[in-house]
Amino acid sequence: MKYLSILCLAALLPAAGCLRHSGEGAALTPEAKGTQITEAGGGKQIASVGSDLPQPVVVQVNGADGNGVAKALVTFRGEGLQFTPRQALTDTSGQVTVTVQLGAEPRGYEIVAETPKADGTMASVKLRAVALGYQQRLGREVNDKYCIRCHDSESTPERVSNFDNLSPAPHAFSDGAFLNNFSDADLAAITARGGVAQSKSAAMPPFGGSLSDKEIKAVVAYMRAVADPPYQAPGVKYGK
Repeated sequence: MKYLSILCLAALLPAAGCLRHSGEGAALTPEAKGTQITEAGGGKQIASVGSDLPQPVVVQVNGADGNGVAKALVTFRGEGLQFTPRQALTDTSGQVTVTVQLGAEPRGYEIVAETPKADGTMASVKLRAVALGYQQRLGREVNDKYCIRCHDSESTPERVSNFDNLSPAPHAFSDGAFLNNFSDADLAAITARGGVAQSKSAAMPPFGGSLSDKEIKAVVAYMRAVADPPYQAPGVKYGK
Protein backbone atom coordinates (compact mmCIF):
# COMPACT_ATOMS: atom_id res chain seq x y z
CA MET A 1 0.00 0.00 0.00
CA LYS A 2 2.90 2.33 0.87
CA TYR A 3 4.58 1.78 -2.51
CA LEU A 4 1.27 2.29 -4.32
CA SER A 5 0.85 5.69 -2.67
CA ILE A 6 4.35 6.77 -3.71
CA LEU A 7 3.71 5.67 -7.32
CA CYS A 8 0.44 7.59 -7.41
CA LEU A 9 2.13 10.73 -6.07
CA ALA A 10 4.93 10.43 -8.63
CA ALA A 11 2.41 10.10 -11.43
CA LEU A 12 0.68 13.30 -10.36
CA LEU A 13 3.84 15.47 -10.14
CA PRO A 14 4.44 16.03 -13.89
CA ALA A 15 0.84 17.09 -14.38
CA ALA A 16 1.06 19.52 -11.48
CA GLY A 17 4.24 21.00 -12.93
CA CYS A 18 2.59 21.52 -16.33
CA LEU A 19 -0.36 23.24 -14.70
CA ARG A 20 1.92 25.54 -12.74
CA HIS A 21 3.94 26.46 -15.84
CA SER A 22 0.76 27.18 -17.83
CA GLY A 23 -0.49 29.46 -15.07
CA GLU A 24 2.76 31.47 -15.06
CA GLY A 25 2.61 31.98 -18.81
CA ALA A 26 -1.08 32.82 -18.99
CA ALA A 27 -2.02 35.85 -21.09
CA LEU A 28 -2.98 38.98 -19.18
CA THR A 29 -6.43 40.45 -19.71
CA PRO A 30 -6.66 44.25 -19.61
CA GLU A 31 -9.64 45.86 -17.92
CA ALA A 32 -9.09 49.28 -19.50
CA LYS A 33 -7.44 50.90 -22.50
CA GLY A 34 -5.72 54.22 -22.90
CA THR A 35 -5.03 56.56 -25.81
CA GLN A 36 -1.29 57.08 -25.44
CA ILE A 37 1.80 55.69 -23.73
CA THR A 38 4.72 57.82 -22.59
CA GLU A 39 8.10 57.42 -20.90
CA ALA A 40 8.00 58.06 -17.16
CA GLY A 41 11.66 57.24 -16.55
CA GLY A 42 14.64 55.13 -17.54
CA GLY A 43 15.39 56.31 -21.07
CA LYS A 44 18.90 56.94 -22.48
CA GLN A 45 20.66 54.66 -19.99
CA ILE A 46 24.13 53.20 -20.49
CA ALA A 47 25.44 49.86 -19.20
CA SER A 48 27.87 47.10 -20.09
CA VAL A 49 26.92 44.47 -22.65
CA GLY A 50 24.78 41.68 -21.22
CA SER A 51 23.97 43.54 -18.00
CA ASP A 52 20.79 45.06 -16.59
CA LEU A 53 20.23 48.77 -17.00
CA PRO A 54 21.12 50.63 -13.78
CA GLN A 55 17.55 51.87 -13.33
CA PRO A 56 14.25 50.25 -14.30
CA VAL A 57 12.34 51.54 -17.31
CA VAL A 58 8.97 53.07 -16.41
CA VAL A 59 6.18 53.89 -18.86
CA GLN A 60 2.73 55.32 -18.31
CA VAL A 61 -0.55 54.75 -20.14
CA ASN A 62 -2.80 57.81 -20.25
CA GLY A 63 -6.40 58.35 -21.29
CA ALA A 64 -7.79 61.11 -23.48
CA ASP A 65 -7.95 63.35 -20.39
CA GLY A 66 -4.21 62.95 -19.82
CA ASN A 67 -4.64 60.97 -16.60
CA GLY A 68 -3.12 57.55 -15.96
CA VAL A 69 -5.19 54.49 -16.83
CA ALA A 70 -5.10 51.54 -14.42
CA LYS A 71 -5.12 47.90 -15.54
CA ALA A 72 -4.16 48.63 -19.14
CA LEU A 73 -1.92 46.09 -20.88
CA VAL A 74 1.67 47.04 -21.73
CA THR A 75 3.98 44.84 -23.80
CA PHE A 76 7.72 45.39 -24.20
CA ARG A 77 9.90 44.31 -27.09
CA GLY A 78 13.33 45.02 -28.50
CA GLU A 79 15.81 43.07 -30.60
CA GLY A 80 18.44 41.40 -28.40
CA LEU A 81 16.83 42.61 -25.17
CA GLN A 82 15.29 40.72 -22.26
CA PHE A 83 12.46 42.17 -20.18
CA THR A 84 11.23 41.27 -16.72
CA PRO A 85 8.30 41.25 -17.07
CA ARG A 86 7.66 41.34 -20.82
CA GLN A 87 3.96 42.05 -20.25
CA ALA A 88 2.18 43.71 -17.34
CA LEU A 89 -0.97 45.57 -16.37
CA THR A 90 -0.58 49.18 -15.28
CA ASP A 91 -0.87 50.06 -11.60
CA THR A 92 -3.29 52.59 -10.10
CA SER A 93 -1.20 55.48 -11.47
CA GLY A 94 -1.17 54.01 -14.96
CA GLN A 95 2.47 52.95 -14.80
CA VAL A 96 4.44 49.78 -15.49
CA THR A 97 8.01 49.20 -14.32
CA VAL A 98 10.31 46.75 -16.11
CA THR A 99 13.89 45.54 -15.73
CA VAL A 100 15.81 45.50 -19.01
CA GLN A 101 18.83 43.32 -19.76
CA LEU A 102 21.00 44.47 -22.65
CA GLY A 103 22.21 42.20 -25.42
CA ALA A 104 25.73 40.87 -25.94
CA GLU A 105 26.55 43.24 -28.82
CA PRO A 106 28.00 46.70 -28.03
CA ARG A 107 25.62 49.14 -29.71
CA GLY A 108 22.49 51.18 -29.22
CA TYR A 109 19.28 49.27 -28.49
CA GLU A 110 15.68 50.37 -29.03
CA ILE A 111 13.12 49.60 -26.33
CA VAL A 112 9.52 49.60 -27.56
CA ALA A 113 6.57 49.69 -25.15
CA GLU A 114 3.08 49.43 -26.59
CA THR A 115 -0.49 49.28 -25.39
CA PRO A 116 -3.77 48.52 -27.21
CA LYS A 117 -6.21 51.37 -27.80
CA ALA A 118 -9.99 51.17 -27.83
CA ASP A 119 -10.11 51.69 -31.60
CA GLY A 120 -8.08 48.52 -32.19
CA THR A 121 -4.79 50.25 -32.96
CA MET A 122 -1.65 50.30 -30.81
CA ALA A 123 -0.03 53.23 -29.03
CA SER A 124 3.71 52.93 -28.58
CA VAL A 125 6.73 54.74 -27.18
CA LYS A 126 10.39 54.12 -28.02
CA LEU A 127 13.34 54.51 -25.67
CA ARG A 128 17.06 54.12 -26.35
CA ALA A 129 19.68 52.32 -24.30
CA VAL A 130 23.38 51.82 -25.01
CA ALA A 131 25.46 48.70 -24.36
CA LEU A 132 29.19 49.35 -23.96
CA GLY A 133 31.84 46.84 -24.98
CA TYR A 134 35.41 46.76 -23.67
CA GLN A 135 36.69 49.70 -25.74
CA GLN A 136 33.69 51.90 -24.97
CA ARG A 137 33.93 51.06 -21.26
CA LEU A 138 37.59 52.12 -21.29
CA GLY A 139 36.54 55.33 -23.01
CA ARG A 140 33.96 55.95 -20.33
CA GLU A 141 36.60 55.49 -17.63
CA VAL A 142 38.85 58.02 -19.37
CA ASN A 143 35.89 60.38 -19.72
CA ASP A 144 35.07 60.08 -16.01
CA LYS A 145 38.68 60.84 -15.08
CA TYR A 146 39.64 63.58 -17.53
CA CYS A 147 36.70 64.92 -19.55
CA ILE A 148 33.41 64.91 -17.69
CA ARG A 149 34.18 67.88 -15.43
CA CYS A 150 34.04 70.24 -18.41
CA HIS A 151 31.82 68.38 -20.86
CA ASP A 152 28.98 67.60 -18.40
CA SER A 153 27.02 70.63 -17.23
CA GLU A 154 25.65 68.95 -14.10
CA SER A 155 27.53 68.80 -10.82
CA THR A 156 27.36 65.80 -8.48
CA PRO A 157 28.38 65.23 -4.85
CA GLU A 158 31.61 63.68 -6.19
CA ARG A 159 32.35 66.27 -8.88
CA VAL A 160 31.79 70.00 -9.39
CA SER A 161 31.20 70.86 -13.05
CA ASN A 162 33.37 73.52 -14.66
CA PHE A 163 31.00 73.79 -17.63
CA ASP A 164 29.52 77.21 -16.77
CA ASN A 165 32.97 78.78 -16.46
CA LEU A 166 33.95 78.01 -20.05
CA SER A 167 33.23 79.99 -23.21
CA PRO A 168 32.34 78.74 -25.71
CA ALA A 169 30.52 76.01 -23.82
CA PRO A 170 31.95 72.51 -24.37
CA HIS A 171 29.79 69.98 -26.17
CA ALA A 172 28.49 66.96 -24.26
CA PHE A 173 29.86 63.69 -25.60
CA SER A 174 26.26 62.71 -26.36
CA ASP A 175 25.79 65.75 -28.63
CA GLY A 176 25.59 63.79 -31.84
CA ALA A 177 24.14 66.74 -33.77
CA PHE A 178 27.56 68.39 -33.44
CA LEU A 179 30.13 65.62 -32.93
CA ASN A 180 28.75 63.31 -35.64
CA ASN A 181 30.05 65.83 -38.19
CA PHE A 182 33.65 65.00 -37.25
CA SER A 183 35.59 61.96 -38.40
CA ASP A 184 37.20 59.62 -35.88
CA ALA A 185 40.59 61.05 -36.88
CA ASP A 186 39.37 64.62 -36.22
CA LEU A 187 38.06 63.75 -32.75
CA ALA A 188 41.27 61.90 -31.93
CA ALA A 189 43.32 64.92 -33.07
CA ILE A 190 41.28 67.31 -30.91
CA THR A 191 41.68 65.00 -27.92
CA ALA A 192 45.42 64.58 -28.41
CA ARG A 193 46.41 68.08 -29.55
CA GLY A 194 43.62 70.28 -28.22
CA GLY A 195 40.95 72.35 -29.90
CA VAL A 196 43.42 74.27 -32.04
CA ALA A 197 44.13 71.04 -33.94
CA GLN A 198 40.80 71.55 -35.76
CA SER A 199 40.57 75.35 -35.47
CA LYS A 200 38.34 75.05 -32.42
CA SER A 201 38.51 76.66 -29.00
CA ALA A 202 41.93 76.81 -27.36
CA ALA A 203 40.11 76.20 -24.06
CA MET A 204 40.12 72.53 -25.04
CA PRO A 205 43.55 71.41 -23.78
CA PRO A 206 45.71 68.68 -25.37
CA PHE A 207 45.69 65.29 -23.66
CA GLY A 208 48.28 63.58 -25.85
CA GLY A 209 50.78 63.72 -23.00
CA SER A 210 48.38 62.11 -20.53
CA LEU A 211 46.55 59.54 -22.65
CA SER A 212 47.86 56.69 -24.77
CA ASP A 213 46.72 56.19 -28.36
CA LYS A 214 44.59 53.29 -27.11
CA GLU A 215 42.86 55.51 -24.57
CA ILE A 216 42.24 58.26 -27.11
CA LYS A 217 40.67 55.78 -29.52
CA ALA A 218 38.56 54.48 -26.65
CA VAL A 219 37.29 58.00 -25.86
CA VAL A 220 36.26 58.43 -29.50
CA ALA A 221 34.52 55.02 -29.42
CA TYR A 222 32.64 56.12 -26.30
CA MET A 223 31.52 59.36 -28.01
CA ARG A 224 30.21 57.32 -30.93
CA ALA A 225 28.37 54.93 -28.62
CA VAL A 226 26.49 57.60 -26.66
CA ALA A 227 25.82 59.99 -29.58
CA ASP A 228 22.26 61.29 -29.78
CA PRO A 229 21.15 61.16 -32.54
CA PRO A 230 23.10 57.92 -33.10
CA TYR A 231 26.30 58.08 -35.13
CA GLN A 232 26.30 56.39 -38.52
CA ALA A 233 29.74 55.59 -39.94
CA PRO A 234 30.27 56.80 -43.53
CA GLY A 235 29.41 54.15 -46.10
CA VAL A 236 27.57 51.94 -43.59
CA LYS A 237 23.90 51.20 -44.21
CA TYR A 238 21.66 50.77 -41.19
CA GLY A 239 18.37 48.88 -41.34
CA LYS A 240 15.26 50.58 -40.02
